[in-house]
Amino acid sequence: MNKIVGILAIFLALLTIDGVARTPAADFFEELETLCGSRFVGEMTFPLEGQDSFKDKILVAEIAECAEKQLKIPFSVGDDKSRTWIVSSVDGGLRLKHKHLLKDGTVDPVSNYGGDTLEPGTKLSQSFPADDYTKTLIPEAASNVWTLSLSEDLTTLTYHLERHGKARFTAVLTIDTQR
Repeated sequence: MNKIVGILAIFLALLTIDGVARTPAADFFEELETLCGSRFVGEMTFPLEGQDSFKDKILVAEIAECAEKQLKIPFSVGDDKSRTWIVSSVDGGLRLKHKHLLKDGTVDPVSNYGGDTLEPGTKLSQSFPADDYTKTLIPEAASNVWTLSLSEDLTTLTYHLERHGKARFTAVLTIDTQR
């Protein structure tokens, strides 16, 4: 019995850092955090019918502001710099919010939508189903699930959106080494 307890203690120690249990969400946040200051450039790879504002535009995501529990990732579509993804560490997982600004710099009334992780995910991919705020703000987005993924070598960032279980939008961005 003591041998089993000892093995269990070693196993738990391997799963923890500074006494805090590691989770795939915490590992994903940490992977993103290591990329602070990195700029990713790419394009829309799954077009949405009528989504002309993204068509043929260069997409840029920069992991720009990194705090202990929050990362801000401005996301540009061509010259439009009005979007920011905000990834926060919260009890039980991660939260993804979308901040939008109007041309005058004020917050767009359709802003702060997103959701919290409900599934463990992996250290390289996390999904965020629409939260209650989003469902109220944008009823047609009630079934949205946003997924952020990193490639194994951390050089590719993929942003994917599903609605009603079907792909709606995908952007694939590669780290900008020319910077």
